[in-house]
Amino acid sequence: MFSVKPMKPTFKSYLPPVQTDVKKTIEQPIKKLEPKLLQGEIVVNEVNFVRKCISAESSQDDLWGKLICTNFKVSFIPQDAPTKQKSKLSHILLGEHDIPLTCLEQVVTVNDTKGKKKVLGSNQKLKFNPTELILYCKDLRIIRFCFDEAGPESAKKVCLAIAHYSHPADLHLLFGFEYQGRRYHETKGERVNGSNPRRGFQTPNFDRPSDWDREIKRTGASEWRVCSVNEGYAISPSLPEYIVVPVSLADQDLKKYSIFLLDSRIPHWCWNHPNGSALVRMASIGDPIQQKKIEQRVFTAITKSHPQRSEVIRSDLDKCLPNIQDIQSAFVRIRQICVMDPFEESEERWLSSIENSRWLEHVRAFLKHSAEIVYHLDGKNASVILHEEEDRDLNGVVSSLVQLMLDPHYRSIVGFQSLVQKEWVMAGHRFLNRCNHLKKNEKEESPLFMLFLDCVWQMMNQYPAAFEFTEAYLTVLSDSMWIPLFSTFLFNSPKQRAKHLMDFTKNKAIPQGEDEAVYFPPVWDWSQQFSTKDQTLFNNPMYVGKGAACVQNGEVKTFKRTKKSYSSTLRGQSASVRNGLKGGEDTFPRRGSLVSELRSEFSPVKEESPSERFFKDWFSRPPDQQGVLIPLFMPSHMALWKLFFLRWVPEACIPKGGSITAYHKLSQLVDEIEILQSQLRRYKGPSPGGTPLPSPSGPISDQRRMYFKASSPHDPPTPPDYLTSSFPFSPMGNLCRRGIHGTPISKFLTGARIWLSTETLANDTI
Repeated sequence: MFSVKPMKPTFKSYLPPVQTDVKKTIEQPIKKLEPKLLQGEIVVNEVNFVRKCISAESSQDDLWGKLICTNFKVSFIPQDAPTKQKSKLSHILLGEHDIPLTCLEQVVTVNDTKGKKKVLGSNQKLKFNPTELILYCKDLRIIRFCFDEAGPESAKKVCLAIAHYSHPADLHLLFGFEYQGRRYHETKGERVNGSNPRRGFQTPNFDRPSDWDREIKRTGASEWRVCSVNEGYAISPSLPEYIVVPVSLADQDLKKYSIFLLDSRIPHWCWNHPNGSALVRMASIGDPIQQKKIEQRVFTAITKSHPQRSEVIRSDLDKCLPNIQDIQSAFVRIRQICVMDPFEESEERWLSSIENSRWLEHVRAFLKHSAEIVYHLDGKNASVILHEEEDRDLNGVVSSLVQLMLDPHYRSIVGFQSLVQKEWVMAGHRFLNRCNHLKKNEKEESPLFMLFLDCVWQMMNQYPAAFEFTEAYLTVLSDSMWIPLFSTFLFNSPKQRAKHLMDFTKNKAIPQGEDEAVYFPPVWDWSQQFSTKDQTLFNNPMYVGKGAACVQNGEVKTFKRTKKSYSSTLRGQSASVRNGLKGGEDTFPRRGSLVSELRSEFSPVKEESPSERFFKDWFSRPPDQQGVLIPLFMPSHMALWKLFFLRWVPEACIPKGGSITAYHKLSQLVDEIEILQSQLRRYKGPSPGGTPLPSPSGPISDQRRMYFKASSPHDPPTPPDYLTSSFPFSPMGNLCRRGIHGTPISKFLTGARIWLSTETLANDTI
């Protein structure tokens, strides 16, 4: 055999050889995506190769990654980490793509090929493999995931897990109990080393007599006392252990009257005016025979507490304000208009749709009625009893708004938080039911606290210098209702709160007598959620503090209103009272209101009522930012709270626009002024025979009060590119609805709450 030599190749290429990077040719290993978990948090289910929809028009900007369900949240981890956005609040406990399970309103699965949809609940079966998952959130986000490349069984399991764990069977199954128990023991060493457990926590809980004593002294309510008759919740489970009552009412009498009051809720004090008039809350009396006797005794005691022995006025809120079902229906409608209906379909009738939702009408009704209570307390020097059947819903809104209008202390951050703690948390507002955390009873659900925050925003919008906090603070506070890690918004009553926290301390081996703010803190400890830098977004640069003066015509003036009495005995009763229609029409002249001018010209001449004179006198003078504040509440004065309702809507996001641009400039000015003031304090001129101190132009501390720092001469005059009307939130990736021809989301709110799995979308373009 002969050996054959291999033939040489005869083809010659004249192209240069391809330059290959050896490093790039090696296939990169798949990045392991691990979630960031809190203490006590475990992964329940997960699925890879999930696409999170970012744009409704195309999938070009969509993110690929892993979808995870834990016992606390739904988390999406992108394969490629996006660049960090400057325009978002950075939450310490939640990632950019995280949603707490309690924040989920509905979990909707879709199968495009079979044309099926189903709203999932707890322990439900899913007969089809989902190709999409749509999450409707209580903070108005809509988030959509697609399972194009994911395993069908894995996708189904993660959808069922999300639905199951978002419907906890009991309150103690909410993740906050597990998290705070672990956190308490893991941070024990830090507390032992001498750190203050409350970390400068200033907001009173009103769970001890000393908190109420301080409030009595602050308001000058000398004829009222702290009563411990409900200690251990011996009388009423929905009232705090300590309440404030008139000095002339004995504990024995209170015990005797309580059996006839609904839920044994004794009439309790809210606030005292400097003139001696008091604001009191009261529930209904079940026995009609005892009603007159008890009311007469309570009214007499309140009259005795007034230095002038003025009359007591009763305001029945159930008869003159919308009920909780009306408020819930209005919120559902305005949410659908602002977030779910495509703008292209409703642009021409959008404003009328907002009006027809009646949400702003309800906001106006509460502001208007609260202003009438202000008239009685401030104008007539009369004490007022707010009467509601259960004294746990409407009373909380009105009493809070009245105090906000009358007392500048409650317009500071700490004061506002103490107001919420006093009139909502400790007064027994049913946060568990009204927020529907357990998703058990939709009939009980109603956004009363959200309505209150909208009313506060309306006042801030009209008097921006009167409040220490910003609308970003109010928005973050509303979002905190859906994070079950804090004790503030979890319970229906103080007794329920005490019972669950007692069981919690036993189960987690927490010593008896430990401070509650340590083992299950309230939401007011913002350092657990946001950095010091991000918390500065809560500070209003325009806030006029106590004792501040106004500059008018080049002169510094402080506006102090002369005290007048507007008793109805001077000129007879108010026309609305004479006709038996309390607050039935707008009788108050408004500053700059055309209606008030036309009324005097074309309406029949009638005698001016005391309330009309009170409001006419008030609006004729410059408002005192640290005095009584009465909002304008004609329909034209009510505005949509855009940051809350439209922050997740890309079509409504205005680059370098919105109120944030003014906030940006004002913050820079305030920061510059504070720097100059600091430098002046540090600077001392040269003394005889001495040397001057070092120049004050040294480094400025990072602990600044404003989020936006003073600009340098080299900075561009225009706002930063990342500022939008949604700041400090970003709609990118948080709202993903289909276009005009997409899924008819309106069926969820206008029709049945649940779509059957057999319901098809034959007429819809998927």
